Amino acid sequence: MTLVRHCLCSLLVLLTFTSASLAASEPPTSLLLENVRVFDGKSSRVSGPTNVLIVGPVIKSISSAPIGNVEAEGNVTRIDGGGRVLMPGLIDAHWHSMFLATTPLVGLMSDVGYLNLLAAAQAKATLLRGFTTVRDMGGPAFSLKQAIDEGVAIGPRIYPSGAMISVTSGHGDFRQMYEIPRTIGGPPSRMEQIGASAIADTPDEVRIRVREQLMQGASQIKLTAGGGVASPHSPLDVSTFTLPELRAAVEAAENWGTYVAVHAYTPRAIRTALDAGVKCIDHGHLADEATAKLMAEKSVWWSLQPFLNEGPSQFPEGSQEAAKKKEVAEGTDRAYALAKKYKIKTAWGTDILFSPQLTQRQNAMLTVMTRWYTPAEVLIMATSTNAQLLAMSGKRNPYPGKLGVVEEGALADLLLVDGNPLENIHLIDDPAKNLVVIIKNGAIAKNSLMPASRTSP
Repeated sequence: MTLVRHCLCSLLVLLTFTSASLAASEPPTSLLLENVRVFDGKSSRVSGPTNVLIVGPVIKSISSAPIGNVEAEGNVTRIDGGGRVLMPGLIDAHWHSMFLATTPLVGLMSDVGYLNLLAAAQAKATLLRGFTTVRDMGGPAFSLKQAIDEGVAIGPRIYPSGAMISVTSGHGDFRQMYEIPRTIGGPPSRMEQIGASAIADTPDEVRIRVREQLMQGASQIKLTAGGGVASPHSPLDVSTFTLPELRAAVEAAENWGTYVAVHAYTPRAIRTALDAGVKCIDHGHLADEATAKLMAEKSVWWSLQPFLNEGPSQFPEGSQEAAKKKEVAEGTDRAYALAKKYKIKTAWGTDILFSPQLTQRQNAMLTVMTRWYTPAEVLIMATSTNAQLLAMSGKRNPYPGKLGVVEEGALADLLLVDGNPLENIHLIDDPAKNLVVIIKNGAIAKNSLMPASRTSP
């Protein structure tokens, strides 16, 4: 038996060595995009006819002249862009990968395996809408991220926060009344069991919950500093975490070289977070002018979403959630006006939850931003600006490299648009038709042009 085991181990080592040797000897795959016009994610114009060479996951060369000797880079796939516009992949800075296709009840009652399967289907749809990266702001997305990174599932890059950390009765506490009183050290609630949220009511508990998310691979930490729309027990006007609790989270995250973002709508919730050293306010639609000015002075990010009282809602008419959503949406115009007035670093995201129908409006929630910004400003915000926020994760960044731009040395997350989105941003509204090529990490996720040609060295 020992001899058999020894032989099997030797065979495994041999196969591993042989596979590694073969992989090492294979030339890298390359992709040459010819005759494209480039929107680089930073400027307000597109280039003239350009050629872009991608080797592996990285943009190697950008040239107005033909790029020669590409065969030296290995197997080359050529795509004739036909003068179409090449731009960076879109980035959604406030996404919930695990809870797009579920209702709160499904999230509470379903097996986590089923939730992952639903999320995997939505992840593929997200990528095919042109979103090559998302900043996940609450939910058990670690396994989904791993599956996508390993090629088991198809989807965008995920910057995970892990469980959103809440206080008892706060935004993120979905327990039923029969589950209280909470016993310290007692069994976790259902949402805690699946990693959707984590309840913490002291600075020490906050430290534990933050460190648990970092241990699992969180790139940034999210706390709920105030009330929310979707949660059953938290009115919008309440502030939840105390200053010492928020400071405990900031300290734990900074010890790992990353930052804390908080869910907050009201001036009081925002100001407490700012006093604690929080680096990003997500939402903030009810902020007043003095609070916005303070955000600018502290160089804090404002991750805003274009919530409007238009279109379908995931909440029943007359419900408290619908009323809270209406109150938040009424503050949206003022919030964007304040962000622009004080030149606050502003990120764009959607925060779509609990509705597979509303996920189809992800692109429309980008193009509606022309209510406050020019098309170029909108597209810059959803690419290079959002990428700057992602980079705040420092060494916790799961995808080291430059995102959100088309430039040499950047990661090759790209969209080929059938038209010029700087002139007609609504091309983005119909990704199935107008995003003719989608590239993530140098690999083609979609190509609806004529079959690409391949050349070998």
